[in-house]
Amino acid sequence: MTQPVSPPRDSSTAKVSQAQPPAWRGLMARADVRTLSLLGVLAVLVLIGGITKPDEFLDTRNLQLVLTQASVIGVVTVGMTFVIVSGGIDLSVGAIVALASVWATTVATQEYGFTGILFTAVVVGVGCGLVNGVLIAYGAMVPFIATLAMLASARGLALQITDGKTQIVTVPSVLDLGERDAYVLGIPPLVLVFAVVTVIGWLVLNRTTFGRRTVAVGGNPEAARLAGIDVRRQRLYLYLLSGLCCGIAAFLLIVLAGSGQNTNGNLYELDAIAAAIIGGTLLTGGRGTIVGSVLGVLIFTTITNIFALNNLQSDVQQIAKGAIIVAAVLVQRRTASTT
Repeated sequence: MTQPVSPPRDSSTAKVSQAQPPAWRGLMARADVRTLSLLGVLAVLVLIGGITKPDEFLDTRNLQLVLTQASVIGVVTVGMTFVIVSGGIDLSVGAIVALASVWATTVATQEYGFTGILFTAVVVGVGCGLVNGVLIAYGAMVPFIATLAMLASARGLALQITDGKTQIVTVPSVLDLGERDAYVLGIPPLVLVFAVVTVIGWLVLNRTTFGRRTVAVGGNPEAARLAGIDVRRQRLYLYLLSGLCCGIAAFLLIVLAGSGQNTNGNLYELDAIAAAIIGGTLLTGGRGTIVGSVLGVLIFTTITNIFALNNLQSDVQQIAKGAIIVAAVLVQRRTASTT
């Protein structure tokens, strides 16, 4: 008995039926969910601040203060995000900010005015980033160890320069940037700088070959090397970028505080890493977003402001930050396990 012969399948139809949506759509969907979640957390914090201290928290000057305070650590976080996306870490950012700020506010440097202070802060930051990059990329040192050594060295040098004293800025053009007369449409100049750095960071990470190489190195360094990427040079550039952001942040801190101190940038490394983590950047590398990191900075800065306005102790504030970090890491692990 002959068996009925089934009609031949159209291979093109089979391919269409088996086609899967592009992977980038899933990544975009998850990124949107993370961004919306962070925006939701920030909205809840604003609501809490508005309920507990409506007259003070929602005051225009207070909101300007929150954004200004977020600007300094925010610029550092942009550089930190690039480093973590590449699979590295930088524990020295706070110490570099301190060293750059005190070196840029010495009497000799202030004699060159605005340009001298800005140039010195940036050069010191980039110089420290260069040392980190050379040790890690070409000296084969573990990033944790290399940047930890830079942390200790930069803090020690900053203390030696200042001799434990505060260095007051006397350059009017620098101090004027912190005055309300310098605001542009009600926006402090420091916030504008932060916005520019954020936009440039986003474009570089998402729209350039440099950004794609950074993600590739963080995802799989060996595969990146086989694909023709100079992994060592890429890592060097990333720590230079982190140092550059620290130098810019040091200048913003000088404008904000009107002085340079060896204690500047204390725990900035922890705040920057935490902001990047809750923003969706993986500590293992290969994934991260500038927008998420910036939202993380705003969340932490808002928490600090709310606690200060309600006269709550700083230890409770640190506990709250720790809880947020743990929750963010757990969410990351759950997301990674389902992908």
